[in-house]
Amino acid sequence: MTRTLILGGTAWLGREIAEQLVARGKDVTCLARGESGAVPRGVRFVRSDRRAPGAYDSVAGSDWDEIIELTYDADLVTGALEALADNTQHWTLVSSVSVYASNSEPSADEDAALVEPTDLDNYAHAKVAAERATTEAIGDRLLIARPGLIAGPGDTSDRFSYWVSRMALAPREPVLVPDVHDRAVQYIDVRDLAEWLIDAGRRGLAGVYNAVGSERELSTVLLAAAQVAGHVGELISADDDWLIEQNVNYWAGPHSLPLWLPRKDVGFARRSRSRYLAAGGTERSLTLTLEDVLADERTRGLDRERRAGLTREEENLLLDEISR
Repeated sequence: MTRTLILGGTAWLGREIAEQLVARGKDVTCLARGESGAVPRGVRFVRSDRRAPGAYDSVAGSDWDEIIELTYDADLVTGALEALADNTQHWTLVSSVSVYASNSEPSADEDAALVEPTDLDNYAHAKVAAERATTEAIGDRLLIARPGLIAGPGDTSDRFSYWVSRMALAPREPVLVPDVHDRAVQYIDVRDLAEWLIDAGRRGLAGVYNAVGSERELSTVLLAAAQVAGHVGELISADDDWLIEQNVNYWAGPHSLPLWLPRKDVGFARRSRSRYLAAGGTERSLTLTLEDVLADERTRGLDRERRAGLTREEENLLLDEISR
């Protein structure tokens, strides 16, 4: 039986990988602190603080078919490599498209230049450092997956889920949107990503892959979100300069419009996915992802406090301002 060790596995993507592996009848172990939640039923859980001495002692004596690393923390990455690099047939590192030095070139592929990792407190820099350390330790047994925006049920970042939730919360009222002209969205459903990572590990796939979905126009995503949510109110568009004057932030975080990016970063949501497709990558429909996200959001509460987006009160103040 295939034996997989997930370094993590209690948070979103790691938990999805673990669930899918168990559903396939695989032997799965998750090593983590356990602070992000419980592991799925059928998974062996090893509680461990990866910064503590002997953090990997309970798993270092085993032989693994696959190890999946999810963190971007350089210290954790190197510690795991020191303890486990020789104990597995294949290693998967989940990195990010944030590692690229430039987001200005549409259709750039995996050979594009990376940022120099001079600040390991910076997410992108830390991911590059993790890639380099893992490549040096694992060599041709390594798969580096670089997803972009991950979407789907259970997301705690609130980026993709913001729009369908907002339109469902105010189905007959106006909703503030950014100028969508020449703006794209490129996401991958967490379930599709997990399935591909599992299959790639089983095949011993090596190399670097942008694990990203189709390039879609932002307008397409917003209209699809409105349709799924049953939103019949008006979408009120605001241009970049006005939104910036109102201190609305790009992309994510408090007081933001999620998925809205500066025009200079046109390439961020337009990465090449040809390698991913050639390696068996698939994606479910936009409508299906939105429907599943909305069902999850209704369960969690459409009006809950979020990590990204505008509160409805903030949005209404902006809508009042723009109508003057």
